Order: sequence, then C-alpha cells, then structure tokens
Amino acid sequence: MKVVVVGVGLIGGSMAKDIKQHMSEATVYGIDQNPAHLEEAQALQIIDEKGTEEDLKTADVVLVSIPVDVMLTVLPQILHLVPETCVVCDAGSTKQLICEQLADHPKRRNYLACHPIAGTEFSGPSAAINGLFEGKTNIICEVEKTAFALQEKALALFQTLGMRIRYMNPQAHDRHIAYVSHLSHISSFMLGKTVIEKERNERDIFDMAGSGFESTVRLAKSSPAMWTPIFEQNKDNVIETLEEYIQNLTAFKALLLADDYEGIFQEMNNTNRIKSILKGIPLNKKTQE
Repeated sequence: MKVVVVGVGLIGGSMAKDIKQHMSEATVYGIDQNPAHLEEAQALQIIDEKGTEEDLKTADVVLVSIPVDVMLTVLPQILHLVPETCVVCDAGSTKQLICEQLADHPKRRNYLACHPIAGTEFSGPSAAINGLFEGKTNIICEVEKTAFALQEKALALFQTLGMRIRYMNPQAHDRHIAYVSHLSHISSFMLGKTVIEKERNERDIFDMAGSGFESTVRLAKSSPAMWTPIFEQNKDNVIETLEEYIQNLTAFKALLLADDYEGIFQEMNNTNRIKSILKGIPLNKKTQE
C-alpha cells in the first residue's frame, strides 16, 4: 500500500509512524513545503521516501495535515491528481468551509472529511510519536459523500491506529469543537499573555508557577500559524463561545466583589461534575440523550 502524508508534523508524522509500525506492507512518502521537515522526517525514519506530485498519482491513501487555510487550495489540487482508487483524508480542525469548498469537486467521492481529536502543544516532525491516536476520537463529516469502498479503506486504517469513530455534520462539528478545543486554546494564550504582561520578571513566573498554571497555559505553546486560520474559519462559533465564557468570568468577578463565597463555592462545586463527564460516566438520563 502506498501512503502519501502531506504535512509531516505532529499529526501527519504520528500517523506515518503508526502506519509504519503496524502495516509492514505500507510504504510512506512525505510531502512538505518545508524541505527541512522532510529531511528531519526521513532522518527520524518517520517516512520512507520524500514524495512528489507524481507519487500522488499512484497513491492508495493520502493523509493531509496542514494549516486549514492552506487546505482550501491544496486539497482540490490533490484530488485532481489522485487515482479513482485513492482515498484522501484530512485532519483539519474546521470542517464546514473545507466541505463547502470541495462540494462540487469532480472527485468529491475520493475525499473523507476527518478530524482526529489528538495532539500535543508541540509541532514539527520531532513532535511525532507512536500511539498518539490510540483510543482517540476521529470525527468524520459527510461520510455519505465518500465512495463506500474508500470509506472502508480509511476506516480500516483508522482502526489500525486505534481510533474511535464519530459521525457528525460539518456545521455541528465546528460549533462543538469551538467549545472543547478552540476556546481552550484562546483561554490558554490569553492567560499566558496576562501573566507575561503582569510579571515582567520572568524568573518570578518560573519560580512561582505550579503544575496548575503549567497545565492551563500548556496550549499557549501551540503554533500560531496553525491556530490563526482555525479561528478565522470558525469565527462565528468562536465569538459565540467567547461571549459565553466572558459572561461566566464577569459573573465570577461579581461574586468576588460581593464577597459571596457561598456562591463561588456553588459555582465550583457545580462545575466539578466535568470530572465525570470527561470520564464518560453518565450523570443522569438527560446527559445520555
């Protein structure tokens, strides 16, 4: 099986590593706009060969993990090149605009819109790790628009990587992901900004920062080049989540100003149930629906 990975950073590189580990019959080719990334990926044995456009013409599977603004241009070009038997999957964190862009493409049936919910705050080929996708959810949108045989090919690959599959329409995906991913990145970036601006002496930050601060600000180390286009493409949903978040922060501030510590306790106590939600434990019938 010939696999071409376009974008050999954290996500694409981790997919390549797992494919090479679990699928001995696969040969993995890498394409990246950064020549240094390709050199590094080959040196780290993440890919078998550097790929070209010619390799796309004979590929069985193409995995695209590049910034979502670049995808709008690159995905149509890739689809034009691949054979009818090739499935092209992306890993973009936004889905609506990309799906709209490809809606009338003559090879739309070759494309499977995906978003694996996995990653770290690091980027580049050196960030790639084995097992990144084990037990993680891969959201697939508009599956009915992909040729059935190509769906099966992609799903078999995702199963090999240990992913769980969830189906969703692109609009719902972008709305929900704004809450559970995009908002958390904004919150992390702005917390880091607030602390940096307030604590001009960086040693004070590092000496006093505990594990709570470190875990909360971890996402602020993520790539701005990747996240700025995500916020642009999902602007309306992100603004809606920000407005709700700001309302909650303002309400918390009001409780402090009023010395309403019982109210603060209740707010935190009510929010503690997030522990059970994240563990997948149903709290009541309503949460199961």
